[in-house]
Amino acid sequence: MEYNPLLDKSLKFAARIVKLYQYLTKEKKESIISKQIIRSGTSIGANANEAAYGVSTNDFISKMQIALKETAETEYWLRLLILSEYIEKEHGESMLCDCLEIKKILIASLKTVKNK
Repeated sequence: MEYNPLLDKSLKFAARIVKLYQYLTKEKKESIISKQIIRSGTSIGANANEAAYGVSTNDFISKMQIALKETAETEYWLRLLILSEYIEKEHGESMLCDCLEIKKILIASLKTVKNK
């Protein structure tokens, strides 16, 4: 399969989410939000990857929509972590920027497929 920016970015983002989870649980002793964000943040790439191997257009759209929902949830948790000062604003905004970039790619991909 050729290079796919969505899969690459979502995998790298998931790795950042795993590191954030480790930081939150070890350094901040936070367990509720960290469990939520690791679930949603790593699910984005998993669903996008499944979509890439979808058996039909409907299957592709379904998985991409799930990835988009997970992106929205991850965006929420990142904003909450920034506002509650669990993470430094600069670090949180960097992760938020990556999340929003993935969100834009997902939206564009869905629009393209739905317009065909």
